[in-house]
Amino acid sequence: MNKPVLWKFLVPLAIGVGLCLMPVPQGLQPAAWFYFAVFAAVVTGLVLEPIPAAAIGIMGVTLSAVLLLVDPKPAGSLRWALSGFSNSIVWLIFIAFMFAKGYENTGLGRRIGLHLVRLLGKDTLGLGYAIALADLVIAPFTPSVTARSGGTIYPIIKNIPPLYDSYPGESGRKIGSCLMWVAVSTACITSSMFLTALAPNLLAIDLLAKVAKINLSWMDWFLGVLPVGLILFLLNPYLSYKIYPPQIRTSDDVPAWASAELAKMGPMGRKEITMAVLAVLALILWIFGAELFKLDATVVALMVFCAMILLHVISWDDVVTNKAAWNVLVWFGTLVTLADGLKLVKFLDWFATSAAGAMQGLPIAAILLSLVVIFFLVHYMFASLTAHTTALLPVFMAAAIAVPDMPVKIIAMMFCFSLGIMGVISPYAAGQSPIFFGSGYLPSKDFWRLGLIFGAIYLCVLLGVGYPYLTMIVRI
Repeated sequence: MNKPVLWKFLVPLAIGVGLCLMPVPQGLQPAAWFYFAVFAAVVTGLVLEPIPAAAIGIMGVTLSAVLLLVDPKPAGSLRWALSGFSNSIVWLIFIAFMFAKGYENTGLGRRIGLHLVRLLGKDTLGLGYAIALADLVIAPFTPSVTARSGGTIYPIIKNIPPLYDSYPGESGRKIGSCLMWVAVSTACITSSMFLTALAPNLLAIDLLAKVAKINLSWMDWFLGVLPVGLILFLLNPYLSYKIYPPQIRTSDDVPAWASAELAKMGPMGRKEITMAVLAVLALILWIFGAELFKLDATVVALMVFCAMILLHVISWDDVVTNKAAWNVLVWFGTLVTLADGLKLVKFLDWFATSAAGAMQGLPIAAILLSLVVIFFLVHYMFASLTAHTTALLPVFMAAAIAVPDMPVKIIAMMFCFSLGIMGVISPYAAGQSPIFFGSGYLPSKDFWRLGLIFGAIYLCVLLGVGYPYLTMIVRI
């Protein structure tokens, strides 16, 4: 093993062992502290990636299960270790890859991509704004960001980079990497902009009503986040273009070439029409299915997935040979398990209580902003926005309510508005992230770096624009 790879193994190991050797913090059980050490080592390994991320995740889960850190009973420990693979979002992500395969097999994805390039392909920035606008249009009606971004946007835009000779790997930076980042990050912004654009938003509203007796309507949410959402939405494609620039910025020839290719393709064939009908059906059921038929987004995806096989849009060989899909399934399944373990060992409760206690005596504004920052950054420990909301929103709200003179409604809205945008920080932070990460256009080091940069930008806008704005409108 050469030195450049060896240090990537040693750093996560050193962090894990170092934390284990430290005294167990007061108020925390030894097993919980040791589990956090394993989790910290796994996250470090995911950043450095000395071996594939899925393998790192399996090792972390296996070690925790062997040491009985989450459940002292072997049978319970095994149930916990495998629990992530029964998570609905994990399977929705997996099926999104199958949707993409359907677009590819039928040629529908290429056709849509060619149309976009024909209309907007002269300018890469224009393509970025087109992708962002597509997400914005369907966001208010699609509570599953995984279905919206991963199941609808991704299968279409993955067909655009090859038109510019941009593929996963070195040529990804021609245009594919930038467009993928625009898509995955825009989905985080639109998820915060609308109450109904993200399932955890609806969960948060329910929790606020129970914990703090605060009731927010759809319009309360929209008006409260409007300036933050508009600023981030309008800036995001441009920032992506500047911070993660494509090598191809303008091309006068490509739109003409796209028109010629469309002419060669001719009218839509039967399989293309079949895929288009199934895609529209999925979108309609994702928007209205939960309310009308009590259909979960993953159940809808499974229904369409089965139809794709029956109608020969994809074959079973397409399913079993899709390495990217299975890799993400294993990787994200283990991360969901590991993140859930932090809640089960009570580490998150201890962390939130300790953080709130350490801020006693500070000015109210400082406490409020600090709690929001911590609430945002702690998402590095989660592989699910729903889990984050369920585990931490009641705890942080209880800590805020306990502070004298705290503007409870303002901090509640700040917590809620951060739920979507915090999904940008890591390759596992939101449901759509593993799909775009698995595309091959966003290398691990780039995703973590961009997540840190854009996460900081989003948080600064939320604090610098959102907080002063809320102090004005909430008093009205």
